Amino acid sequence: MNKGPGPEPSLRERKKRETRQRISDIATLLFAQRGFDAVTVAEVAREAGVSTMTVFNYFPRKEDLFLDRIPEAAELFAAAVRDRTPGEPPLAALHRLALQLLDERHPLGGMAERFVHFWRVVIDSPALRARAREGVEEVESALAAALAETEVADPYLLAALTVAAYRTVYVTSARRLMAGDPVEEVAEDHRARLEAAFAALERTVF
Repeated sequence: MNKGPGPEPSLRERKKRETRQRISDIATLLFAQRGFDAVTVAEVAREAGVSTMTVFNYFPRKEDLFLDRIPEAAELFAAAVRDRTPGEPPLAALHRLALQLLDERHPLGGMAERFVHFWRVVIDSPALRARAREGVEEVESALAAALAETEVADPYLLAALTVAAYRTVYVTSARRLMAGDPVEEVAEDHRARLEAAFAALERTVF
């Protein structure tokens, strides 16, 4: 069911979030300029004005500096199920989330030209590609755990199929944007493929 707004974060928590975001932003800029493998964590720390230990306190691995939205993705997918309106099927809530990410042009929706360079950095780094695959598994596990709290017959199957469907649509759109296709044209097709993917899930699984 839907939850009301939570308490305002404390000053300490806000400062921690700001520090994390600053480190991530600086790292992303350096990686984009010079390539992921050419930049060290120590350089990121120096540019951000913090210690290397502080960087690792926020980001356990160097790859997490660039792919810093993996925890957010896991939380969003799980929360879509846990916080859905009373009586709403889990798959319908996930469908709604997918469209929301597209409509908001959220980074996890990937629907903007500014993400093209981000994808190229990932493609050029074997370490980032491997971390991205792990990230998909982490999102799937978080979603399966949330689905296990519902009456879904096979939460692990539904989580795997939902994440695979979303990833397939996302990657196809990313490739089109990298090829230079117009954003609005890709976005329209992205929406159509999301609709088709969730319709197929409804017919096939539940």
